Parts: sequence; C-alpha cells; structure tokens
Amino acid sequence: MRFSMCVSLLRPVGPVVIGISLGFTLSFLSVNWVDESCHFDGKDPGDDIGLPQDGTLKGARKPSSISTNNDEDSEEGFEPRIVPYKQVQQSSPKKLFRAKYISTELGMRERLFVGVLTSKATINSLGVAVNHTIGHHLDSVVFFTGTHQRKVPHGMLVVTHGDERPVWNMYQTVKYVVERALDEYDWFYLVQDDAYTEADRVKALVEHLSVERQLYMGVPVEFIGGGRETATADGRYCAGGFGCIVDYAGTNCVDEHEGLKYYHYKLDKNSDPYKEGSEEFQNALSVHPVSDPEQMYRLHKHFTELELQTTYNEITKLQAEIKNVSVVAFDGNRTSQWPVGITPPFEPKTRFEVLRWEYFTEEHVYSCVDGSPKCELRGVDRMDVADVIGVALDQLNDKYKPVLRLKKQQLINGYRRFDPTRGMEYTLDLQLEVVNQKGHSRSMAKRVHLVRPLSRIEIIPMPYVTEATRVHVIIPLTLQDRSHVTRFLEAFASGPFETSENAILTFLFIYDPLEAQQVSQNDIFATVKAQINGYERKYAAVKIPWISVKTETPSQIKFMDIISKKHPVDTLLFLADVNTNVNSEFLNRCRMNSINNWQVFFPIHFQDFHPAMAHRDAAATAGNLVKEAGRFDRGAFDEACFYNSDYMATRARMSADVQENEELLESLDVYDMFVKYSSLHVFRAVEPALRQGRREQPCNPRLSEDVYHRCVEGSLESLGSRSQLAMLLFEQEHGNST
Repeated sequence: MRFSMCVSLLRPVGPVVIGISLGFTLSFLSVNWVDESCHFDGKDPGDDIGLPQDGTLKGARKPSSISTNNDEDSEEGFEPRIVPYKQVQQSSPKKLFRAKYISTELGMRERLFVGVLTSKATINSLGVAVNHTIGHHLDSVVFFTGTHQRKVPHGMLVVTHGDERPVWNMYQTVKYVVERALDEYDWFYLVQDDAYTEADRVKALVEHLSVERQLYMGVPVEFIGGGRETATADGRYCAGGFGCIVDYAGTNCVDEHEGLKYYHYKLDKNSDPYKEGSEEFQNALSVHPVSDPEQMYRLHKHFTELELQTTYNEITKLQAEIKNVSVVAFDGNRTSQWPVGITPPFEPKTRFEVLRWEYFTEEHVYSCVDGSPKCELRGVDRMDVADVIGVALDQLNDKYKPVLRLKKQQLINGYRRFDPTRGMEYTLDLQLEVVNQKGHSRSMAKRVHLVRPLSRIEIIPMPYVTEATRVHVIIPLTLQDRSHVTRFLEAFASGPFETSENAILTFLFIYDPLEAQQVSQNDIFATVKAQINGYERKYAAVKIPWISVKTETPSQIKFMDIISKKHPVDTLLFLADVNTNVNSEFLNRCRMNSINNWQVFFPIHFQDFHPAMAHRDAAATAGNLVKEAGRFDRGAFDEACFYNSDYMATRARMSADVQENEELLESLDVYDMFVKYSSLHVFRAVEPALRQGRREQPCNPRLSEDVYHRCVEGSLESLGSRSQLAMLLFEQEHGNST
C-alpha cells in the first residue's frame, strides 16, 4: 500500500530526475581527461608547436576540451597577425554598344532575299523588265552581272563580279549571299533574268516555310557528273546551275515540301499567255524561258489579272459571309452596312458635325471653294463626275444583262459628300434609256448610290531634311512699307537676333525710275539703312545685306530673278512681308516643310483684324489666336519657303511662255508659277506661328484677274468678322435713328 503510494508520488517527477541524471552522465563522458598534443601539416607528434614551457596546451584545444589555465595568461601570449588590405583596381567601364535598329539587337532577320542573274547584254532589256515586274512587290532585289556597266539602269541595285562566264557568275553570287546576306535573311531566291517570277506567290510560299528545316527548292534537274566523289548518283540540283549546293551541302533539290509545291511552267517559243489554259501555267510561280521584255510584260499583265480576279472572288465570298453572320446578330440585318465590308457612315454628335452634301450636274457644281453659289465643273472634278456616271452604268448593265441594256440620256440630279470614315459618297438620279431583248425601248429615271472607299493608309517616303539649314529671309520694301520697318526690325531683333538663329535677313529696296534718279540727294530708304547700320553695330555677328532694284511694275517673279542670281543654288529662301512676325518656331517649320527637288511650302498666316474691330473684344485684345482677333487668310500667297534650285528649274520651264507673252512676269506670282510650271509638291498649311498685322495694302492692277480678285477679297475680309461688322452697322444705324 505504501509502495504504491510512493510510486504514485514519484511518477510526476520521475522523467525530470531521469533527464538530469542522463545529462550529467553525458557531460562527464565528453570531458577529455588526457592532454593531447596538436599536430599540424602532417608533422610528427614530437614536434613542438608553440607550447608553453610547462608543456601544457594553451592556444589550441578541442572545442569540447576544458582549459585549465587562466584566460589572462593566454591573452598575454597571443599576438595578432595583420593582413594588409589591397584595394582592387576598378577597370574602366566599357561603353555599352547599342545597335542602331532594334531588329539588329534582337537578331530579327528579313524574310526573303531575291538575286537575279543577268549579263551585260540583257541587263538593259530583260533586267529592266524583271525589275519593273517584281521590284515593287519585293523588298530586296539585287541584280548580279559579270561586266561593269558605265551607266546602271535607274532604280536597280547591281553587283558586278568582273567575269561574264555563267559558272563564275553563279559561284560569285552564292559567295556574295553567304558573306554579306546570310545573317540578314531567312530565305534566298535566285533566278535568271529570262524567267518571269510571280512575286506575290513566291512571298506566300516563303511565309509557309519553316527556317528550322534545310531546304533546297526549285525545278529539279538530274545531277550529271560531280566535282566531288561524295556526290551521289541520284543527286538533283535546281535549274539555273547551282549544283554546288548539292555538292557541298548534301541537299538535293525538291519541288515539293510538306504539301507546298513549287509550280513552274516551261514556255514554248512565241506562245500567247492568254491561250495557255493548263493548270500548271495558271498556278505557276515562275515561267521560263522569256525571250524579250514585251513577252515579260504580257505575262505580268496576265498574272496580275488573275490575282485581281482572285481578289474580287475573295471579296464576294467575304461579303456573303458577313451577310450570313449579320442575320443572327443582335441588330439583325442592320448590323451589315452598305456596302458590305466598308466602314459605316459617320454619325455626327452635334449639328456642327453634320456633313454637307454638294449638288452638281454634268456642267456645274453648286458649292464652290471661293464661296460662289455656282461654278463650272472643270479639271479633276469634271473627270470625277464622268467616272462616277460611267461606273453606275456599268454596274446597272452587269445587274440586268442580258435581259435589259441601259444607256444614259442625262444626269438629272447629283449629290456627293466626303465622309472621313469611309470615303466619297454619291447619289445620282439618272435618266436612262432601257432596251429589252426584242429591241423595244423606253425612258425611265433611276436613282443609284455609290461609294468610293478610302484606300489603305500608306506611308510615303520623303527625303531627309534637317533643322540646321540656314534660312535667307527676303523682305521686299516699297515706299509705302517704310513706316512698318521699325516694328519689324524690333520684333526680328528680339527673336532671331537674340537667339543667334541660323538665318540671314536681306532687304530688297524697290525704287521707281523717279525715286532712283534722286537716290543720291533724297534716298527714300535712308532712314531704313540707318536703322540697319544701328542693328549691325548692336549685334556684332549680324550682317543685314540689302539689294536695290529699279522697276516701273513691281512683280514677285522679277524680284526673285534678281535675288536668285545673288545666292547659291542650294540656298533656302523665305519670301516674306514687312508686316510678318518672323520667329524661330516658324523658321524651323520652314526648314522641315521645304524639301529640295521635292516640295515647296506656302504657309497660311494668321491675319489680324482691323484694330477698331479687334479691340472691341477682351480675348482679341490679349493677342490670342481667336476668331474675334483675326483669321487664317487662305487667299494670301505672299509668304513662301523654297530652295533656289527649285526656283531656277521652274523659272527655266517658264521661259518659253515668257518669250511669247512677257506679261506673264507681271500677271503671275510665285505660287502660280510653281503650280503651273513645276512638278513639285506645293504644300499649303495653316501656320499659327506666322502672324501678320493689319495694314492697308494696295492691290496691283497689273496682276491676273484671279490674283487681283484674291487680293481685293482678302483686304476686305481682313476688316473684321461678319458678326463684328454686322454689330458695327447695327450700332451705327441705331445711333442715327436716335
């Protein structure tokens, strides 16, 4: 009983007692009771390694051993070893090389390289024909020839090898591809100049080929003989003579790969493409041999018509699919707009966005550029109306043939408008003569709707221009302009002079014969010349040249003839007015929009209204570009930016007409000259940075009727807006009545 009671009392503390006992036991077992000598680097146990005189180990012991000496004695015998720190010399950081194009840095390559083997005898005939048929379809086309040409055909990249032997030309062509183009293209297409290539089909074939496979594709020809013993008896190379690919790469030529077939057609002599109806010819990627350029162009016309018809069939198929899908759409048939596949019409949000329809007949249009209610159809507008009527008749005849045949009698009504989202829309009311199969006819009216859709947006390549070009600002001055010179010079000095703009200011002093005779006694521009001298002294780096001209009839072209002779051919000229505010912002746009041998720039300046009108409004008084302060004068062509070489070339084309009629120099301005006698782009755009103050400017009656009318109309419209003039008249009438 007592024993069981003791057990019950000791049971809770039993594990604790057992744990403590086990701990003491393990501690005693871990103590090293015998001194051990330390051995380093394989030395004998008898070697003495830093032991004290008493023979005991102090500095080195096992982690589990117990030191029997005092810590102070051990610290006295400890000597630290100082390890010197050597700073690592930092190498100069290497400049990070970045490729010019991201495609180079990412290792992206072009898809197809086309090499055409030609010769000295055929490069100007078949070579040019090949370039005309495939050059605008393929991105990279290079012509390889043996002998150097003194004059290379325009628009062709020609590589000369130096030997006319065909085998040598083939070898050098493959060598050129391996050394210069292998890392830039995925696929290479080599062809002779006597073969017609359907470029679009070749591109479509290449798009379905994988670059992971080694492929030698073309027209297989049996491999006869071999330059090496490794050539197999059943080796085949592609027609054209590139047997070295078989010989060295060990790859035979095939005309089919993974379901893709290279279709080729061998053309008979004097064969007509339109009479070749075989499936191989219709699906051919290349046709060989072509005897002359005319046959090459006939083949190109035939295959282009096939591709066009295929495109029309695909469009018809897509339209049918859109109609089928629109039936189950949320809005039903309303989902498919007419014409099917064309962007839906523009939906105006406010009344100011409503598109206006223009009414026209076959002779007149009732919405003119100059604001007239009616003007004659001429030029491209007349051609546009005739083309639309012709297309409408063709569509109607295609729809009703062979039951009915329709002929146009007259255009009753015509409406057109430009929709920026879809294109030009037309609505025509036609009076037609309908003739049936029996020859009976009757007259009827028919309304048709047509749309000329916008084509795909295309980026037009433009020549390179820079903002570092020096601009020569030309300011013609007459007697009436003297009072405005002071303000012009102050504005020019605070802008281009202060900022050291790369521009030269030149004045053209215009004297009539009487003023020119009195120039030594009474120079009408003496004060202007004194001001010029003052600015030259103030700005040491500025020189303001002037040119004096004597004439009875001032004319822009006559003035420019003199200025053109005073400047180099590559000079950029800015013809301005003394009332024009010239600043650096506009000069930069003058440089960017004027392209030598390509484009001239005629900016549309902002014309201030009469101060009496503009000062009536607080916003206009603040000098802002608001409708109360002025307007963009679309009828002004006084400011112009162009290169001297472009002016000289256009002036040379005009010389023949000037010999027959010398009045052209007085009746035309520079704008009309560029429009009529040059093939350059004449660029017109509103220019907010170009502002012109209000002044009374007399119009030259010697100018042509159109130019004189523009001048008078612009002078009247620069008085004020219609609402301002109406309010002024209302106030005057109200004041008189009271």
